Amino acid sequence: MGTSNFYSREWIDLYLPPPFRPFARLARLDRPIGTWLLLLPGWWAITLAGFGVPDRQLMLLFLVGAMVMRGAGCTFNDIVDREIDAKVARTATRPLPAGHVSVRAAWIFLAVQLAAGLAVLLQLNTAAIIVGAASLPLIFIYPFMKRFTYWPQIWLGLTFNWAALVGWMAMREHLEAASLVLYAAGFFWTLGYDTIYAHQDREDDALVGVKSSALALGKHTKPFVAAMYLLTLALIAYASARIITPSWPSLAVLALAGAHLVWQVVTLDINSPANCLRRFRTNRDFGLLVLAALLLQRV
Repeated sequence: MGTSNFYSREWIDLYLPPPFRPFARLARLDRPIGTWLLLLPGWWAITLAGFGVPDRQLMLLFLVGAMVMRGAGCTFNDIVDREIDAKVARTATRPLPAGHVSVRAAWIFLAVQLAAGLAVLLQLNTAAIIVGAASLPLIFIYPFMKRFTYWPQIWLGLTFNWAALVGWMAMREHLEAASLVLYAAGFFWTLGYDTIYAHQDREDDALVGVKSSALALGKHTKPFVAAMYLLTLALIAYASARIITPSWPSLAVLALAGAHLVWQVVTLDINSPANCLRRFRTNRDFGLLVLAALLLQRV
């Protein structure tokens, strides 16, 4: 997935005053793929749990919330990992290890982002607020998981797809089987795409003692990712079918989304960081195809 001019690294240097640039990079505003991956399960849930065209105001709130909370998560992750990041080639230029932002300033920036996230969350109904707040322990524990387990991707999957539960509660104020199945679909999706992402740092991670599914799986990565993606697609189809009978157009688009996942697996080269990054980024396109399929099913 190519980034737009607005979200390229250059826009920060072109349009933001110098004091704000390191904080924009700390929040990964120049790398929007993480926001998409956090946002899309929430949009799926809002669409599937609704009736007809999704609530535009709610969709916008989730967009803002995803941007803010993804930034907060990245900021906290960088505070915790600043010493490790300094030893990894891909992350050594991040604002904290590079010395562009002090640790104290990063904590203040984190507090500001969390306050903004709370302001967005308070626009939702009480049930959604409670479920949304319950995600905070997941967010704050995640950065430590790679120190203890080869499967931090499991914790990331639980965290990154929480918006599916919040979105469902925002629409219906109670969880249903379909909402839990949709959450599970996002969980397996994350296990797949983040394992691909982790292969970029495989050698550096091994040197500094950081664990990941990429290191655990090695040459078995492709069949694992294929299995995770198969579960993802099957569970999305099952969740949507529990709510409303799928239409042929929606099934056709979902099949196209499945073909995209097949392309990722078939063309994946775990020994090429550029190849891994490209396939990881294209998960935005998969998520948007799923959203289109659910829209066609609901309207």
